[in-house]
Amino acid sequence: MKIMVINPNTTEEMTQSIHETACKCARLDTKIHTVNPKDGPVSIENYYDEAFALTGILKEIRKGEQEGFDAYVIACANDPGLYAAREFARGPVIGIAEASMHMASLVAAKFSIVSLFPRDRLIIGELLHRYGMENKCVSIRTCNLAVLDFEKDPDKGLEQLAIESRNAVEKDSAEAICLGCAGMSKLANELEKDLGVPVFDGVAEAVKLAEALVDLGKRTSKALYFEAPTKKEYKGIYKEYEPK
Repeated sequence: MKIMVINPNTTEEMTQSIHETACKCARLDTKIHTVNPKDGPVSIENYYDEAFALTGILKEIRKGEQEGFDAYVIACANDPGLYAAREFARGPVIGIAEASMHMASLVAAKFSIVSLFPRDRLIIGELLHRYGMENKCVSIRTCNLAVLDFEKDPDKGLEQLAIESRNAVEKDSAEAICLGCAGMSKLANELEKDLGVPVFDGVAEAVKLAEALVDLGKRTSKALYFEAPTKKEYKGIYKEYEPK
């Protein structure tokens, strides 16, 4: 099977890190193709960044549909464009935040999410509500580091991540940790060994869920909520995205 993993920002170093994580967990017969848009923000840290990343995500999925990909992973912990992508794509589209939350809930009664900025608590809180996971999450902790800090200085990133993750386990009684940024994915295994509880980076979990759904022959339901976009005219620079 062919799975496209999309890093919604334009930082190629992060795309490579995400690709390595995805390939490590994928089956030998799964082909992982990891991409990032050519235009857009270098990191996604707010709703403004997210808005300018959406077209790039859908453009990559449009290419994937033409090239026969079986499933897609959106590798950003805000799950930007997830529902729009599900409307457009034939195969499953998995967001790494939703994937990590569901996986954590299967092995732990309660989990915590460790992310970057304090304002992430608002975005993550909205996702928890959307996915029906509010009663499973005991805390949202933040490291006060920018997304690209984890690429520039992974040792410092791991140090801050370890502190907040341990606080979640010891002070909040978290039984598992979900990481709140795709840039943290390469730190998950080391962090899990240190904490002694399951740590979910989201990228690996999304890939495994995508494989399982494709193996089961399941696609996103188009019966109602994720029905394909209505055919209509798009004007100007968005003409190429016009639903056919």
